[in-house]
Amino acid sequence: MVSFPTPTMIKTNGIDMAVYEAGPKDGVPVVMCHGFPELAYSWRHQIPALAAAGFRAIAPDQRGYGLSSRPSAVTDYDMEHLTGDLAGLLDALNLKDAIFCGHDWGGLVVWQMPLFHPKRVRGVIGVNTPFLPRAPVDPILAMRTMFGEDMYIVYFQKPGAADAVLAKDVGKSFRFFMRKSGMKASEYAKLPAEQRNLALVKALEADEGGWGGGQPLLNDEEMKFFVDTFTKTGFTGGINWYRNFSRNWERSGTMEQKVHVPGLMVMAEDDVVLSPAMADGMEMYVPDLEKALIKDCGHWTQQEHPDELNKIMIDWLKRRFT
Repeated sequence: MVSFPTPTMIKTNGIDMAVYEAGPKDGVPVVMCHGFPELAYSWRHQIPALAAAGFRAIAPDQRGYGLSSRPSAVTDYDMEHLTGDLAGLLDALNLKDAIFCGHDWGGLVVWQMPLFHPKRVRGVIGVNTPFLPRAPVDPILAMRTMFGEDMYIVYFQKPGAADAVLAKDVGKSFRFFMRKSGMKASEYAKLPAEQRNLALVKALEADEGGWGGGQPLLNDEEMKFFVDTFTKTGFTGGINWYRNFSRNWERSGTMEQKVHVPGLMVMAEDDVVLSPAMADGMEMYVPDLEKALIKDCGHWTQQEHPDELNKIMIDWLKRRFT
């Protein structure tokens, strides 16, 4: 079991945020942002590794998650709020700027940080999640047209629906989702289209075997941490991030779609939700970009292949920021 820091509660952007830290206070700060349905705890393998390498490793339970505040208004989870929370985190810790690292939804947020708060960002690491420039149409409309109503992000738009399904049996939800890569991306691509519509919530209702057929990712103690936390908090806070896709799109029409700081894109070979192909052409938007690919890895990269991710991150951080 990896030792995990005791959280500090800070005030930021109108909420209380739980922040977990390790490493020297004068080390270069690296803020790690989790995805859905995760927690700061998802970075339990990276925090001690970065600290041992001399960096100030910082991981928050983000808005809506864990010990942090869970506002009731859906609009309190838009990109302006999510990036504002991270800027306020720096203020609370008396930091001028930081390198921001994000996985899954956390990756979407950290790639937006240089657009919303350019003076607070020294560099960005995307884990599985690439920089995605503003789409030409409302992304929910596009996903509904391409995948149908049961695609999980589209399904998440229904008030209370997915929240109730996931919370009905939190243990089952985490046993279903938290799996190692169960098939190669090439195998997934050969499945019939109706099996590639990412109807994950519907699949959860029908089956406990785990999406993708992979082996369980978490040991008993790790599983208990996630299940106990989400049993207390529910899933609505995290799902509300998804309910702002259209709002974020509408409000970003005039923003420059370019990242003017160094970027590192870490791709997972067999992540079928955030595939490596999604990072093709990123250099157009992130001119100072390095890429790395982790083989035989599914969606939960920092938990599935922690040592390899740590090595890639620390190598880049040392070359670029120390």
